[in-house]
Amino acid sequence: MGILSGDQQKEPMHYGEVFSVWSFAQAAQGFFAGYQTYLNHAGDQDLRTFLQDTIRNVIQPEIEQTTQLLKENGVSLPPAPPERPKANLEDIPPGARFNDPEIAAALSMDYAAGLVACSQAMGQCTREDIAAMFGAFHMKKAQYAGQLLKMNKDKGWLVLPPLQVKQTEPV
Repeated sequence: MGILSGDQQKEPMHYGEVFSVWSFAQAAQGFFAGYQTYLNHAGDQDLRTFLQDTIRNVIQPEIEQTTQLLKENGVSLPPAPPERPKANLEDIPPGARFNDPEIAAALSMDYAAGLVACSQAMGQCTREDIAAMFGAFHMKKAQYAGQLLKMNKDKGWLVLPPLQVKQTEPV
């Protein structure tokens, strides 16, 4: 029997795992509040549906699983921001609103950063159950990021970097 090869859930978390799980929980709680705000600003129905689905099927399960893991291991939970109240889009002055392409771009950046965070956490884990949890988060984020990319393309919201059109001849 090798080192740390027993029941994973009975093994202690090391400091890197604690920090990764705690930080991930804190970020997910921030995204929860932020995405509620984005919902108040989003006008496009597909974007609103995507935000609601993201909150329900990505963010909330991440918060639940990470906070439960922290509780089980006696780690204090990160502070959570308050939920945001619902607002009517027409009540937000046009100059103070996030527009739909801005919201979609912010979501794309969040998904990209989340994929990196999950990969980093998986790489530092010694507990297989925690690595598997972050692996599941990674797969879900990759799936939703793909849906978001398609929506950005379909809506014309994707801002492309300069394309290289000049072809070099082989030497």
